[in-house]
Amino acid sequence: MRHLLLILGDQLDRDSAIFDGYDPQQDLLWMAEVDHEIANVPSHQQRIVLFLSAMRHFRDELEESGKQVAYHQLTSDPRKDQGKTFGDLLRRTLQDEQPAAIRVVLPGDYRVKRELQTIAQAHQIPLDILPDLHFYATVNEFHKFAQGRKSLLLETFYRQMRKKHGLLMNGHQPLGGRWNYDHDNREPLPKRGPGKIGRPTSFTPDKITQEVMDLVEARYADHPGTAEGFDLPVTTGQARRMLADFVGKHLADFGRYEDAMWLDEPFLHHSRLSTSLNLKLLNPRECVAAAIEAYENQSAPLASVEGFVRQIVGWREFIRGIYWTHMPDYAELNYFQHDAAMPSFFWDGQTDMQCIQQSVKHVLRFGYVHHIQRLMVLGNLSLTLGVDPYAFHQWHMAMYLDAVDWVSLPNTLGMSQHGDGGIVGTKPYASTGNYIHKMSNFCGNCRYNYKQAVGDNACPITTLYWDFLDRHYDQLANNSRMKLQLKPIETKRDTGEIEAIRHQAAHLRQTWQV
Repeated sequence: MRHLLLILGDQLDRDSAIFDGYDPQQDLLWMAEVDHEIANVPSHQQRIVLFLSAMRHFRDELEESGKQVAYHQLTSDPRKDQGKTFGDLLRRTLQDEQPAAIRVVLPGDYRVKRELQTIAQAHQIPLDILPDLHFYATVNEFHKFAQGRKSLLLETFYRQMRKKHGLLMNGHQPLGGRWNYDHDNREPLPKRGPGKIGRPTSFTPDKITQEVMDLVEARYADHPGTAEGFDLPVTTGQARRMLADFVGKHLADFGRYEDAMWLDEPFLHHSRLSTSLNLKLLNPRECVAAAIEAYENQSAPLASVEGFVRQIVGWREFIRGIYWTHMPDYAELNYFQHDAAMPSFFWDGQTDMQCIQQSVKHVLRFGYVHHIQRLMVLGNLSLTLGVDPYAFHQWHMAMYLDAVDWVSLPNTLGMSQHGDGGIVGTKPYASTGNYIHKMSNFCGNCRYNYKQAVGDNACPITTLYWDFLDRHYDQLANNSRMKLQLKPIETKRDTGEIEAIRHQAAHLRQTWQV
């Protein structure tokens, strides 16, 4: 055998570099379902269904096109597993097949990359790591962008990407005369609510998906969430249908209300395409082209289209660049030295805080909430409570269907928990309950008063916010973007209010056993 060609579970890309030069007479395509990758962090049941079903569909598509795939498939009986870990299965294949070299597209997880390098070295076999053609920017391209800069700003990177790829450009200038329409995309929903709003296109589980759901029930029933109700795309064709549905029905209102939240509305106008993108079932260029076409056809405003393009070409690419530029040390960063455990209600939703209860309920049901609930509700509480930022990342990896290490770690440890001290975000993203009240209707019938930091009806979000600013005052005082937020702390200290806030915060930690 010439090459053992590895296809990882988040690399289901028809245009992958792994197929360049593929010769079925000399090369073997290899895929594996691995118990350790599922159980290492207790993956949401629908996350298991998504990955395994998509992998099996991709295998079948490859075989239907004439390619042979060596595929290690889990069964309902753990005793039949050929190995518990990715390394176990790969070592066995190397011993049996004796390939001259291993080839793999750059993994989405630094740990997997290191494991592959270690195994290849132990077997004295060359390992060829190929570029991931799915992304707009290569890792080396981002390294060049980052080199010599004191700080890495998304806006700078985003503008470079727009110019290079000619996206929403009028010559050398941005369409509409502005690079960023973020200011236009921060509206709360009207008081009457979102009105009748359809869910994104859903897909009834076929035979393959149902078999995986049965497997999950047999082996992973104790994992978070439920496999019941799984309806996400598991093929490229399905992903493209979901993209078309989003562009046709939701893109026009996506930008204006992308930060809004509403009771019992898990999706609103969000695309829910992140799972398909992160498994590589869908190419980001297809998404961007569809959105720009909607603008050109006057079916979606520029602000919405630019906001969608920025999430993909700007933020998604920027986050990946941060990951590969700063790993492996990035995972160890803990700027505030937070060490609290995740409260149990992050896993089961058993809390009387309505914003948290709503968010976790949707995570358990769908493995999804949109970015504001992730950042300004769940992440906000975790940050101000003092949860270990890597523990928050592990929770995110377990609970969200779209979580892969490269995208989760900078978004959670960095952006959400400010564990990196400002590499991703220039300030901590923390707020009182007032922000949640402004952007949702969560606070209306909640037993807590978002305005109060002390007392029986005090909002824990508000209490912990002021406690957080007080505890880390000296560190935050060095951040110019935090000056306005820190000003009230001095007054609260002078009046003695801060002592009551500290006591209330300590009581919350004791009650939640963190």
